[in-house]
Amino acid sequence: MAGSGQIRQLKRRIKSVQSTQKITRAMEMIAASRIVKAQGRVRAARPYAEQIHDVIKGLAVSNEVRQHPLLQQRRIERVAVIVNTSDRGLAGAYNANVLKVAERSIREERAKGREVDLYVVGRKGAGYFAYRGERAERVWEGISDTPTVEASIGIAETVMDRFAAGELDRVWLVYTDFKTSLTQTPVRMELLPVKPEEFGGGQEVAPEFIFEPSQEQLLELLIPRYVEAKVFHSLLEASASEHAARQRAMKSATDNAKEVAGNLSRIMNAARQEQITTEIMEIVGGAEALGSR
Repeated sequence: MAGSGQIRQLKRRIKSVQSTQKITRAMEMIAASRIVKAQGRVRAARPYAEQIHDVIKGLAVSNEVRQHPLLQQRRIERVAVIVNTSDRGLAGAYNANVLKVAERSIREERAKGREVDLYVVGRKGAGYFAYRGERAERVWEGISDTPTVEASIGIAETVMDRFAAGELDRVWLVYTDFKTSLTQTPVRMELLPVKPEEFGGGQEVAPEFIFEPSQEQLLELLIPRYVEAKVFHSLLEASASEHAARQRAMKSATDNAKEVAGNLSRIMNAARQEQITTEIMEIVGGAEALGSR
């Protein structure tokens, strides 16, 4: 027989689940609002990157861009892998998926006899690799939620300086590409060396333009800005993907909490009915016993 103690326990569990449901619902709504803001940042940054790319294409037509230090093709002996993860959890399989791509990249490079330097964005990735004994050359924290241009410049300059100095021969950038609110795909992009083919198909700048500084000097300045823009784009895409993954995870948690609360309510109602039925039977039995005297 269900006692009053069991019913009280069920009530407490229902209240606890409903409190959890309110929290996950609030987190779901916050994540949904941040997706919109993150998408807006991606759109706002796109014209800058496109203009830099177009200007470089125009300048590259009449200049030999292959001489730039960031375009040097060398024998690959040391590789860097930059991994974009989140600072916070509760985002479903977001971090697991991007870390899987990063680990596969590291294994492939080491299988070819190459040294791998690891760079990590986000506390989750840093904790993951530290637990497995992988030492990161550098960790950036506190930027995954709302990436800034300054943060992307710092990341880009770190690897560009080492690449230009000949300490790195290739740089991979692993992040999550935002397709839609329901689809985010972990991708691996070769950040360095920059491929000259990326600047193909440009139209030569009209001769009436006078350049100050010279076209060669402009290329020297713009190609690093182009790399920085690619890093910033990856951070923005990863941020939008993180919020989308968290929104889905919190919606699933909210739905599960609602289902659990409903099941507990049905169990409690059944226990109540059983208790009421037992009490009625006891009353009727007592009345019959008194009437038979």
